Amino acid sequence: MTDSWLPSFLRSPLAALIGEDCTVTLVDNLDLLEPHCLRHALSKGLGLGIVLGGCVVKLPQLFKILKSKSVAGISLSSYILEVLANAITIAYNFRNGYAFTTYGEAVFIGIQNIAITMLMLLFTGRAALGVVTAASLVFFTYSLFDVSLVGGSLLSTLYGLTIPLVISSRIPQIYTIHVNKYTGQLSAFAVFNYFFGTAARLFTTLVEVDDSLVLLGNVLATIANGILAAQMLYYWNAPAPKDKYRLDSKKKE
Repeated sequence: MTDSWLPSFLRSPLAALIGEDCTVTLVDNLDLLEPHCLRHALSKGLGLGIVLGGCVVKLPQLFKILKSKSVAGISLSSYILEVLANAITIAYNFRNGYAFTTYGEAVFIGIQNIAITMLMLLFTGRAALGVVTAASLVFFTYSLFDVSLVGGSLLSTLYGLTIPLVISSRIPQIYTIHVNKYTGQLSAFAVFNYFFGTAARLFTTLVEVDDSLVLLGNVLATIANGILAAQMLYYWNAPAPKDKYRLDSKKKE
C-alpha cells in the first residue's frame, strides 16, 4: 500500500470501496479533480448511500401500517409486482457480477416489501393467502438463482420484463391516489426516497454498469416515482375519504 496521510483504518475501507488506484489519485496525491476517479468515487458514494437508504426506506410505511392497523390508500397489487421485480433485479445483477453498490438496495427494499405485503393480507383477513404467497415468493426467488432452473437468456428476458413490471407496480398506486385524491397510509419518506434514489441510480448506472436494460429500467422508474412524488405533494393536506377506498374491500383487488 502507498504511504498515505490518511490513517489506515480509514484508508482501507475507502480503497475497498473505490479501488486502490483511485484512492492513490484522490487521497494520497490529492488530485481531487481527476475526471475518471472523481466520477467513480461519486458513483460509489451515491451507490453506498442508496443501499443504506434502502435498509430503512420502507420502515416508516411498516410502522404506519402497524400503528393504524390499516392499509387504506395502499395498493396490494403494486407491492406484489414490486416484490417480483425486486427478486428478478437482484438475481440478474448478482449473476452478471455487477457491484453490490449498483443494486444492493433492491435486497433490503425487497425484504421490507414482503413484510408490508404480508401485513396487507393479514389486515384484510387473508392470512392463509399470505402463507401461500410467501412460500411462492421463496420458491420463485430460489429459482432465479439456480442456473439449472433459469438459464442466462431466460433471466435476461425476465429482467427485460421487469421494466414494464416496475412501471406496472406504480400504476395501481398512482391510480388509487388519483381516484381517492388522498394518499392514505402511503409514506412520504418512502415515496421521496424512492424518487431521489432512482434519480441517483441513473448516475451510478451510467458510470459503472454498461447495460442498456439496466439504464432503461432506471430511467422509467425515475419517471414513475416522480409522478408518485408529485401526487404526494399535490394531495399533502387532502382530507381522508369516509371508508370509501379502504383496500380491505374485495373490489379493490
